[in-house]
Amino acid sequence: MQNTLHQQTSLYLKLHAEQPVHWQTWNDDVLAEAKLQDRPIFLSVGYAGSHWCQVMSRESFSDPATASVLNEHFCCIKVDREERPDLDKIYLSAMQLLTQQGGGWPLNLFIDPQTELPFFAGTYFPAQSQNGQPGFADLLMRLFEAYDQQREELTGQSEKLANTLKQLAPPVLDPKMDDQALIDACRATLAERFDSAEGGFGHSMKFAMPGSIDRLLQHWAYCRRAKSADKDGLEMVMTTLTQMARGGIFDHLGGGFFRYAQDRQWRVPHFE
Repeated sequence: MQNTLHQQTSLYLKLHAEQPVHWQTWNDDVLAEAKLQDRPIFLSVGYAGSHWCQVMSRESFSDPATASVLNEHFCCIKVDREERPDLDKIYLSAMQLLTQQGGGWPLNLFIDPQTELPFFAGTYFPAQSQNGQPGFADLLMRLFEAYDQQREELTGQSEKLANTLKQLAPPVLDPKMDDQALIDACRATLAERFDSAEGGFGHSMKFAMPGSIDRLLQHWAYCRRAKSADKDGLEMVMTTLTQMARGGIFDHLGGGFFRYAQDRQWRVPHFE
């Protein structure tokens, strides 16, 4: 294998195109090859604006010795979370279940190719040992040995994870659903995820999610034109925007918003 990211249009993926790691994209052929070779997958998800993605890229992925370990023992896949929010959502949830922590980016997972389920996950891994945590190259060797020698134990853990993820998965929408029913289903999904106390969607890290806010505003405007009302939808928008404007995600000195908040209350922005 060779690094194939130079063929991609994503800015984030292009940043990794000249690295010695044999990066692949997430596609059926790559997954099938990893499964055939029974080669554990190292999946790294990130985005161009992330500070710690850049640090790990510089410290580890550009290092020939670390790249050699990755290339020898793993199938290495890079994903831009901006291009594949579906994969990001699935594997971020898996990481949170495995680690019982909030998660973040870079999102790094070690995956069984037979099940496509992770057996180990984390965010930024330092290149050198620090605070009792092994350096990334050392961690890679330990994880490969665990995959090679403790497969049954890892498989059992993956099965439990699969069952939990299945319970979290939303119901599949009927492909024959008409436009109005689809619009109503989208509106209902946003309402289910809305944090009525703090605004935003979800109850851990908070992203601005302008697409969701815009969808609610469009739904409110649509209902108004139809001479009905969606006061709750407008309230979701106003609560979210008010909390964002009052919180730490807004730069009260320079203006503008940080990419996301690291807490439910919008207090602690992710500085990058």
